[in-house]
Amino acid sequence: MTDTTTPTFGSILAAFRRVEERSENAQPDRFAAEALERNKREGLILAVKARWIALAAIAILIAVLNRTWDQLYYEALLVGFALIGWAQLRVGRVGKSRVELLLMFCDLALMTFTLVVPNPFSPDTGPLAMQYRYAGFVFFFVLLAGGTLSYSWRTIVAMGTWTASLWLCALAVVMLLPTRYPELSVQFRDLFAGWPDILQHLDPNSFEAPHRIQEAIVFFIVACILALGVRRSNYLVMQQAALERERANLARYFSPNVVEQLAHNDQPLKEVRAQKVAVLFVDIVGFSAFADTRDPVAIIATLRDFHALMESEVFRHNGTLDKYLGDGLMATFGTPIAGDTDAGNALRCARAMLRSATEWNEARVARGEAPVPVSFGLHYGDAVLGDIGATRLEFAVIGTTVNVASRLEAMTRSLGAPIVVSDDLLCRAREEASCPDGEFDGFEKKPAQAVRGLAQPLDVWMLVPDMPTMGTA
Repeated sequence: MTDTTTPTFGSILAAFRRVEERSENAQPDRFAAEALERNKREGLILAVKARWIALAAIAILIAVLNRTWDQLYYEALLVGFALIGWAQLRVGRVGKSRVELLLMFCDLALMTFTLVVPNPFSPDTGPLAMQYRYAGFVFFFVLLAGGTLSYSWRTIVAMGTWTASLWLCALAVVMLLPTRYPELSVQFRDLFAGWPDILQHLDPNSFEAPHRIQEAIVFFIVACILALGVRRSNYLVMQQAALERERANLARYFSPNVVEQLAHNDQPLKEVRAQKVAVLFVDIVGFSAFADTRDPVAIIATLRDFHALMESEVFRHNGTLDKYLGDGLMATFGTPIAGDTDAGNALRCARAMLRSATEWNEARVARGEAPVPVSFGLHYGDAVLGDIGATRLEFAVIGTTVNVASRLEAMTRSLGAPIVVSDDLLCRAREEASCPDGEFDGFEKKPAQAVRGLAQPLDVWMLVPDMPTMGTA
């Protein structure tokens, strides 16, 4: 070996430290850990099945090619490998497992014993050096490849360390044993007296210790590199799982196109800012009376159906589901990113919600169920956006605009209209030029209305009902 291996090994350790530091700073993800556990179980099952098939094939091959009783020794060793695989399948799990590491050590020790120790029942026993040199150290790489299915870099490092240690310990033991056939070395020295390099390779009693040490060190370095790859893969899996979890959480509140924007936006949501937004409140009219005479299970089922209809329309019109409010909900348009069609989107969404609610009520009446009247209030203006809370954060939209939209929804009862819209929102929707003229049909302007929380009366528009949509449930 040369000195060039030292910086390579040092770079591997440095890489381990960097990945470990990033992993410690990353938040653990229970779902990703469970996914890794499931994948490891599947990998272990495949690995053990492949082991059993390979061992069965080798056992048959031994019986066919060597029809002697002494081959039962190797058949017994094959049974030992099969049992170790079965035990690994029983105790295998992601992370630290001392029992699993012990079984892996037994696996490596048995492999070392099989490769180094001659068959005690065989009449043909050659020099120990030949048994050691040509026993097939490369088969350890097969075990190492299977070890990557453990999804644990510690397991792979342990495998590399133990394999190198076992192989070098075996070298030390067999070199201390007496030479079986010293006369063979004498004959080879006489035959290749002028070729010392050839003699070193062909002498049946030469262990070529430098090469054996090199084998062990190269195996350990390969194991470290594989372990680093597994460690980095696990870190990337956890990162990806965290991103997917965040994306899924966003999808619960934002429309798919907004989620896509947020996924590629480095600006944090928690930054508090003020901007123009459109706010929509939806509510079931007379829900308390509706729920008072009905089974709780039926009430929850009705709310789920209603929320599903309203939620789908919010997302279809590029809105944000801010929160559920018992029998109603609040949606915003222009959050977290303001757009050029926010007011128009809110108006179209309210009308689409009303159509969906009307069709839903018609289906309920056809089933002999009572209709569920729905009302809507919309306003456009300034609001404050940002995360609120200490340990459990919630993205919130607050301000007078939100309060006014809620008051307008409540005003639908006194005006006898399904939708009440502020003049600010309707004017903004016309300015956006994205709302078809048909969306403004049916709206009638009312005299300025006093709104609690506002110093001046507010001009509002109401949708003149063309069918019975109001009343008590």
